[in-house]
Amino acid sequence: MALTAAAEGDVRSVLVTDKQISAARQTLWDCRRLAVEHGAATAFAALMSGAYVPAPGERVAVIVCGANTDPADLVTR
Repeated sequence: MALTAAAEGDVRSVLVTDKQISAARQTLWDCRRLAVEHGAATAFAALMSGAYVPAPGERVAVIVCGANTDPADLVTR
């Protein structure tokens, strides 16, 4: 279903670096105490880095999950 929806919609890919993903993940932890997977932080990284800039009036939702992550590496040193 996801592939069909992507093929029918106005969908484009953007690239973010591993460093940007890690920074987004850390920001979610620091600001919201959300321990999320690296893959889940990728969409947020695109927003944080400017790789994706929402159109005026566009509403954006980023769905995150932390079921497959170890929060031990999120502790601020």
